[in-house]
Amino acid sequence: MALSEGSPIWIPEQRPPRDSALDRFIDYMRISHGIVFADYPELWRYSVTQLEAFWDLCWRYFGIVGDRPPMLSGANVPIPKNVRHLVLTSHEMPGFRFFPDSRINFAENAFRSFQGEATIAAVSETRQGTRIISASQLWNEVSRIAYGLRQIGVSKGDRVVGYLPNIEEALIAFLAAASIGAVWSCCAPDFGTNSVVDRFSQIEPKVLFTIDGYIYSGKKQDRKNVVEEVVAAIPSLKTVILIDYTGGAGGISITSKLRQDWAEFGSEGKPLSFERVEFSEPLWILYSSGTTGLPKPIVHSHGGITMELIKEMSFQLDLGPGSRFFWFTTTGWMMWNFLIGGLLVGSDIVLFDGSPGYPDLYRLWKLAEQLRITAFGTSAPYIANCMKTKIELKDLELSRLRLLGSTGAPLSLDCFEWLHDQLGPRVQIVSASGGTDVCTAFLASSPISITYAGKLSARALGAAIESYSPEGKARYGEVGELVVTEPMPSMPVYLWGDADGTLLGSSYFDLFPGVWSHGDWIRIDPDGSSVIFGRSDSTLNRDGIRMGTAEFYRVIEAFDEVSDSLVIDTSALGSEGEIIAFLVMKPNKKLDEELIARIKAKIREELSPRHVPNKWFAIPQVPRTLNGKKVEVPVRRMLLGEPLERVASTGAISNPESLEWIASFMNSPAAEAGG
Repeated sequence: MALSEGSPIWIPEQRPPRDSALDRFIDYMRISHGIVFADYPELWRYSVTQLEAFWDLCWRYFGIVGDRPPMLSGANVPIPKNVRHLVLTSHEMPGFRFFPDSRINFAENAFRSFQGEATIAAVSETRQGTRIISASQLWNEVSRIAYGLRQIGVSKGDRVVGYLPNIEEALIAFLAAASIGAVWSCCAPDFGTNSVVDRFSQIEPKVLFTIDGYIYSGKKQDRKNVVEEVVAAIPSLKTVILIDYTGGAGGISITSKLRQDWAEFGSEGKPLSFERVEFSEPLWILYSSGTTGLPKPIVHSHGGITMELIKEMSFQLDLGPGSRFFWFTTTGWMMWNFLIGGLLVGSDIVLFDGSPGYPDLYRLWKLAEQLRITAFGTSAPYIANCMKTKIELKDLELSRLRLLGSTGAPLSLDCFEWLHDQLGPRVQIVSASGGTDVCTAFLASSPISITYAGKLSARALGAAIESYSPEGKARYGEVGELVVTEPMPSMPVYLWGDADGTLLGSSYFDLFPGVWSHGDWIRIDPDGSSVIFGRSDSTLNRDGIRMGTAEFYRVIEAFDEVSDSLVIDTSALGSEGEIIAFLVMKPNKKLDEELIARIKAKIREELSPRHVPNKWFAIPQVPRTLNGKKVEVPVRRMLLGEPLERVASTGAISNPESLEWIASFMNSPAAEAGG
């Protein structure tokens, strides 16, 4: 039976036997503080209306390690008004600070949760077999690298960067840098020279960790030239630490003054210590996609990330000791940072470096089987490819799998249905949404809430998410602008180089002053579940009816002949333009009048007659950012007449030639120009 939007596909078991981390927190609140929550929505409302009490409780409940003012040692809930400023200075955005007089270190809190059993499982195409790194081994390696960093003069606030795949060395280097208060940033090795330099040159790093190359889809990718070019272009670098990942590090031409080798760096047996820093001191720097200029360096803090990810891992994903957490990601996507948050709650984590489709699309699912993964995350496009390829998961031994996470794009109803059929009702299917800007998912799951097909089941605790009308009013059951109305700990403390905060303000707070605008269209229903409709600046609007691009992709890409698509509305400044559909066809398939007619009929049926595209083009590839997201807004600007060189930085596009294809095809006859 076909599912419809809102069909319940996962229902939490009753208590007992259910005993999630969130249930235990609710018990704690009732027993210790006499506060009773009837359901998840009640707890959510408490978490966003009593911010100071909620985040103070999280610090105490999770036993976060750090230094806090003695005035916060009391057990009163909610905390007295005269000490609330010690948790949150104000509710004004931007300008707020959480725990302004407290000190903390992310790495110290990551290690505090290990109970002798936590492990890292690392898998890659480049290295044979699975490497299991125990908590003690991780401690020893982080100690060695941290000592080496101190020896070469790295201290609090210095930037340490990585040009690294998702391997154990990346995790070790990050934890070592964090332990001494240095600021971490990383690019995945599929980034080209310009993309790396555009990012790292802005933050003037002192140290670079890098590999010589890697293997992807069975083919060696040599990165020696890129490494040499990056080092030459960033004069602030004082040390380059080479990891001989494919056996070619010896061929990298770097002066002996700069060069050190990973295997010989640091010293064994040195004690690991942690530099506790102010709560809002920088932990790492992530980057916006950079499609319309230099990528914005987004600075997140030790305290904000520690608090947010502990809450997210425990309360939303129900991870802890005994769980094994995996998310398919590269180090260039915020999901890598999210993944390593599993360490904060004592969960095992799985690192994977390679192609998810090599040798076939079963690769990640077999990884879940072999490593007995309990929480498995990936992207919506990967799930869609698995569905279209009609792979079968029922024969795999996935009995430990209890949660399947998806992000990066809205998960279609068809994908919900396919996953539900393949994995059964026991596995919770979690469509999550957040972003690099906050390094978390603020629309996620709850282990005590029903999951509905085609929807995001809950607003995350502590995330005051609303759907705003153009007039800035919250509304339910209608599509509006996704906003955050109250501060979150993991919001950027600043953008690097933005001394007066002008760029931070214009990036997030211009549309609704004092309210964070995230740039997505969302509908929030009365029960708190929601649907994301795509980027708000690429949404199609006809006669007041708004359609997110995600809705078009769900319809168009359901056709067997189509492998990918891009839909652009050229309307601007109140004038209604054309809707243009770009389709990537499967091998031996053509975009002809018969197929166009069938797709148009389906769009009329499922979306609206007003939203049938005016023009159709077959293109070789859809342009995507380095993080795999479809490039919509720059293409729209290009179609409105702006030159290619002004609308996008090609270094931020994984396939920049695709933009040139679109530009050239726009000057050729369309497959059909009728509506």
